Amino acid sequence: MVQAFIQGILLSFGLILPLGAQNIFIFNQGALHRKWRGALPAVITASLCDTLLILLAVWGVSLLVLTLSWLKVVLAIVGVLFLLYIGWMIWNSDTDSDATIDRSVQWTISKQILFCMSVSLLNPHAILDTVGVIGTTSLSFQGNEKIIFTSACILVSWIWFLSLSILGRMIGSADRSGAIRRNLNRISAVLIWFSAIYLIYSLFFTSI
Repeated sequence: MVQAFIQGILLSFGLILPLGAQNIFIFNQGALHRKWRGALPAVITASLCDTLLILLAVWGVSLLVLTLSWLKVVLAIVGVLFLLYIGWMIWNSDTDSDATIDRSVQWTISKQILFCMSVSLLNPHAILDTVGVIGTTSLSFQGNEKIIFTSACILVSWIWFLSLSILGRMIGSADRSGAIRRNLNRISAVLIWFSAIYLIYSLFFTSI
């Protein structure tokens, strides 16, 4: 039981730690909202999406993605389009004045959920990593051990996204001039566009 829990923690943490569009989006929401609870829709959505992917990987349902090459291509194309759009939206968020901050930062709940779902579920690499690593590893566990392993993976996602949004809020609260938030927008947009470029490269030059 202990081994399954520890392995789930380490495995899930290793997969979620690298900087990606999902982590950037959650951190940005924490930094750009005036109050931390404003980022909760994004945090909860990201956590639920990861929970869904983990459960599908453990149950083996998402192995379908690995066997249908056309589905991987469709996911990649849709993912690229969403990443390009998200990067454009973040790049054009202006934080020069308090009035502008209120309009651009206070994302509606539905907008947060939609954007977060796109960066969480429309990333073929995230899906394949979850299926290929967590799904494959779960095959070595049975019964209660598999439940413990799965629960540990899910727990890491929830704790990570909560912590990331809190860290973003701490940095955002120290930014009275808006300069940090403005620079975060620029850096985040560029990183998200790089993610889109990497997806395009993977689609045409490598096997996703």
